[in-house]
Amino acid sequence: MKARIPNQRPKGDPMKMIQEMQEKMEQKQAEIEATEFTASSGGGAVDVTINGKHEVLSIKIQPDVVDPEEIDMLEDLLIASLNEAIRKAGEAMEREMSGLSGGLGDLGLF
Repeated sequence: MKARIPNQRPKGDPMKMIQEMQEKMEQKQAEIEATEFTASSGGGAVDVTINGKHEVLSIKIQPDVVDPEEIDMLEDLLIASLNEAIRKAGEAMEREMSGLSGGLGDLGLF
């Protein structure tokens, strides 16, 4: 068993390693962009689904929430659901990218 010496760079072509990492990051980004994220507000009164590109795919509103007297509340529920779905998509992208970019430190770049 070989012990890894701290601050020792891995063997191999650093440019090839960077290129492989870039390809993995592009693949993960494409996977996340194709993923759907759903969030709801108002106890399920409004559901919003977006993709990883932050594009709205669907908005579902429970019929009992549609009251002409309460349009302001419905608008607030839509905003809350959209913001939550966008936050989920952003967190997924950040989580995946940070996991992949962590290997750049082994190349002595960070």
